[in-house]
Amino acid sequence: MADNVGKFFDSVSNFFSGDDQIPWCDRDLIAGIEKEVADAQNGSPDHVFKECLMRLSWALVHSRNPEDVQRGIAMLEEVMRDPTKAPLEAREPPYLLAVGYYRSGDHTRCRELVEQSLMIAPDWRQALNLKKMNEARIKRDGAIGIGIAATAVGLLAGGIAAAVARKK
Repeated sequence: MADNVGKFFDSVSNFFSGDDQIPWCDRDLIAGIEKEVADAQNGSPDHVFKECLMRLSWALVHSRNPEDVQRGIAMLEEVMRDPTKAPLEAREPPYLLAVGYYRSGDHTRCRELVEQSLMIAPDWRQALNLKKMNEARIKRDGAIGIGIAATAVGLLAGGIAAAVARKK
C-alpha cells in the first residue's frame, strides 16, 4: 500500500516538474569550454575552432541558467545559416537548437527542429527521446491550462451564485 502511495506521489511530482532525461551542464564546464574556444581562436585550424564552438553550444543549451540557454540558441541559429554541412553535421545543430527551445519553453519551435533532425537521421535515439518528452510536455501544459480555465469558470460561477443568493 505504501509503495502504491509513493508511486502515485512520484508520478504527480514528475507530472508537474516536467522530469526529463536531458543532461544538465554546470557553470564550471561552460567556463572550461569557453577557455578552449578562446584558445582555439588564436591560431588553431578552422575545423578545431568550429568543434569547440559546437561543444560550447552543447554546454550552453544544457545549462540550468536561462541566459546561457539563450546564448546557446543564438550561437546555433548562426550555425544553422551555414549551408556547407555534411549530413551528420547537419543533424546536430537542429537537435541542439531543439534542446535549447525545449529548455526555454518554446515547444512548438522545439517540435519543428526535432522533426528536421529526424528527417536527416530518422533512427536517432536522442532526437526521438526529445520528441517524446516535448510531446508529453505539450500535453501536460495543455492539461494544466484546461485545469486553470475550469477553476476560473468554477470560481466565477460560484461568485455569481453567491451574489444572486445574497440579493434574495
